[in-house]
Amino acid sequence: MRLPILVIHICAGILGLLSGTVAMSLRKGSRGHRAAGNIFVLSMLTMAAAAVPLAFLKSQVTNIIGGIVTFYLIGTAWQTARRKDGEAGNFDWIALVFALLIGGTLVTFGVEAARNQTGLKYGYPAGFFFTMGWVVLLAASGDIRMLIRGGVSGRQRVARHLWRMCLGLFFATGSLFLGQQQVFPAFLRGGNVLLIPAFLPLALLIYWLIRVRFPNAYQGTALPRQADAYSVRA
Repeated sequence: MRLPILVIHICAGILGLLSGTVAMSLRKGSRGHRAAGNIFVLSMLTMAAAAVPLAFLKSQVTNIIGGIVTFYLIGTAWQTARRKDGEAGNFDWIALVFALLIGGTLVTFGVEAARNQTGLKYGYPAGFFFTMGWVVLLAASGDIRMLIRGGVSGRQRVARHLWRMCLGLFFATGSLFLGQQQVFPAFLRGGNVLLIPAFLPLALLIYWLIRVRFPNAYQGTALPRQADAYSVRA
């Protein structure tokens, strides 16, 4: 049972890393960006979905949460791009409930780790849980604002789409290049070389958010009017 899920998880993860890097490197809204984005969404959702049962079989609570958080980020980013401006639905309410539950759980784990004599919970320090919890709750606060307004439009919509996609990709690159260093040659382990691909999505996130928020700084560079880059059609 575990081997087929593991194969699916690895293959989907590799495809997600490659397609995500291509999508983040291309001009937003272009044909190549949309094609790579579609592949990225499907592969990342598959990878995250496979990660949860794998982590459950190994009793890895943090990886279970990580898989759910990644699924949430990619799923909500995809819905943001797929919907029209100023539109929200039941999916967003369900996603908000999941985000609040997961974020609250992470903060609770952080408190328990801080109170523990070892300073750890499931092998991780309090800072790890607080940071992850803060990220998820920050995303949840964005969901609340969006639902109150009845949706997001324009640059806010593009920015919401971008940061969730990039952060989901960062979870994948960090998990591989930092958390699975044993799969790389010995001379690469423990050094700074693997930090570059691991943190590349965060660098791309900052780059694209600046371009979206300050388009006048890039005269002659067209940004998409609508965030339809990852719209997977049924």
